[in-house]
Amino acid sequence: MSTGLVILVAVLIAALVIVVVGLQRRRQPDDHVDSFRRQIDALSPQARRPTIGTMKPPEPPAADDDGHDVP
Repeated sequence: MSTGLVILVAVLIAALVIVVVGLQRRRQPDDHVDSFRRQIDALSPQARRPTIGTMKPPEPPAADDDGHDVP
């Protein structure tokens, strides 16, 4: 009787693994065109603008004719 229980548990675990793997595959996008479009959109100037803005060093303050900083 205990051998039958072990086999039943092994079959249930195998079925659970198969179901989990099947659900994981279903969640992954299979459409390579959509993936390519997302990558191209990430490279667009509009997408890069916030990053470029944070990477630019601040401009030095303007000075008047005497060389003093303008308030």
